[in-house]
Amino acid sequence: MIRMLLRVLGDEYARAMRRTVILMTITAVVEGLSYALLVPVLRALLGGTPADAVPWLAAFGAVVALYAVLRYISDLSGMRVGTTMLRGMYHRLGEHLARLPLGWYNAGRIGEVSILASRGLLQAMGVAAHLLAPFISALVTPLTIVAVMAAFNWRIGLAASLAVPLVAVIQGWTARATAVADAERHERDTEATGRVIEYLQAQPVLRAGGRTGERFRLLDDSLREAQRASRRTVLSVLPGMIGLTLVVQAMFTVLLTLGAYLALGGSIGAAEILAILVLAARCADPLLSLSDIGGKLRGARSELARLETVLRTEPLPEPPEPIQPAHHGLEFDAVTFRYGERTVLDKVSLTVPEGQRLAVVGPSGTGKSTLLQLLARFYDVDSGAVRVGGVDVRAISTEELTARIAIVFQDVYLFDGTIEDNVRLGRPDADEVEVRAAATAARLDEVIERLPGGWATNVGEGGTLLSGGERQRVSIARALLKDAPIVLLDEVTSALDPVNEVAVHEGIERLMAGRTVVMVAHRMRTVQRADRVVFLDGGRIVEEGGHDELLDHGGRYADFWNISMAPSAQGRG
Repeated sequence: MIRMLLRVLGDEYARAMRRTVILMTITAVVEGLSYALLVPVLRALLGGTPADAVPWLAAFGAVVALYAVLRYISDLSGMRVGTTMLRGMYHRLGEHLARLPLGWYNAGRIGEVSILASRGLLQAMGVAAHLLAPFISALVTPLTIVAVMAAFNWRIGLAASLAVPLVAVIQGWTARATAVADAERHERDTEATGRVIEYLQAQPVLRAGGRTGERFRLLDDSLREAQRASRRTVLSVLPGMIGLTLVVQAMFTVLLTLGAYLALGGSIGAAEILAILVLAARCADPLLSLSDIGGKLRGARSELARLETVLRTEPLPEPPEPIQPAHHGLEFDAVTFRYGERTVLDKVSLTVPEGQRLAVVGPSGTGKSTLLQLLARFYDVDSGAVRVGGVDVRAISTEELTARIAIVFQDVYLFDGTIEDNVRLGRPDADEVEVRAAATAARLDEVIERLPGGWATNVGEGGTLLSGGERQRVSIARALLKDAPIVLLDEVTSALDPVNEVAVHEGIERLMAGRTVVMVAHRMRTVQRADRVVFLDGGRIVEEGGHDELLDHGGRYADFWNISMAPSAQGRG
């Protein structure tokens, strides 16, 4: 457990953690040694001269005071290390998650990461603050007391030491018995969390389809399974608790019997036997607490193992010696990319000269958005190369690459904060004039004027308090403020009403001006403004050229154009 904790923490926190463990161990030893002074104290009190107990009582009081000081310092150290680690691990986990490839974030990760980042991390990092001191005390203090017993009478010490392997066996058996139950409970908890998130996100669709009852059953079933798994986890611990209690009670009975036998034989006095029984009683308390502490530590260990698994997931590698792109042209060189068993892009090659606009069209699921994601290095290609400014994106630092690219997605996500906070994400150090200018260029100023809170209006989590068109304008203003030389657009107007579509198109035109642009589009009016068009199907480029050239060719693009424009033609008729 401690080794895993130190491994997960890394060198930054491991040294402080080791110091805390050593301090807690010393404290537990001092606690055990303080009980050794009970023997001379009782011997003097029960002897012919009770006054001889005074110096021993003073020594006992001094050792207890030393223990109290050490306990305060060690507990304070554990609390400080625990809170520092928790804060540090939140930052470390967040930074690591931000560097993982998007392919890692499948649907099953939502519940898993949600649990890990909340309850899991708190439970794992709470070991130092709440569990380590009592756990070390429950192990070290009884061992010290056994050593004290052996120092006074080797036979009683030997009898007490027989409980040590029995306790170790019971703890190991309990750990193995509960491991399966803990794993099942975590799996059920993750599934239940995912179902809750799914149910909340799917409310519009479920209500429109009148299927809320069915989804309630799915959610109820997952919660019921989570409850059963928790019950099985509790039941798996009971045999160990009972076994440990029996061992401790049996040990106390053996020591009582042995002590009485030795006292009747004249080997030890009444004072010694009374002191040894007091020591045995003090030894029993921490041992009995091992069941509860052990269960909490096993839960924390499981969370630590999951945290370690996430932290060991390799992010996209950073180049040891980053190269600066010479320009802002783009190139795909025989790019192949697979998602699982499916080949999304198959030996795709194309170029986008600096300052030009490329439109990517084609049926859904043909890899159009993947082109943008590879340019932004959300993934790495399986073969071939994606180049920016003549440099493979894998040879450009992440910071440099992201600084050169502005992305506007179809589904805009806004953070829970004000409109101004979300716009400033494009460039946090921008002054007020620049922020206002970006908003005007994106026609976001029209939205701000009609909102009661203006710039201070809270957008809600994900931007839910704004309409789709309003969120899109915030996203465009953010991209304009960033002022990156490369712009990637992913079907930004496919779900907008006509009024918002016009406003967003004006913002997009300002955003694209003078920049290298790759746009994925279904709306043909967007495609017409591109310098070149590629038609993607089955992960391959089947046609490439100018808009008019491809229409005259009469191929796949022309068919796609005619189908797309048919509804508007009928509307005009």
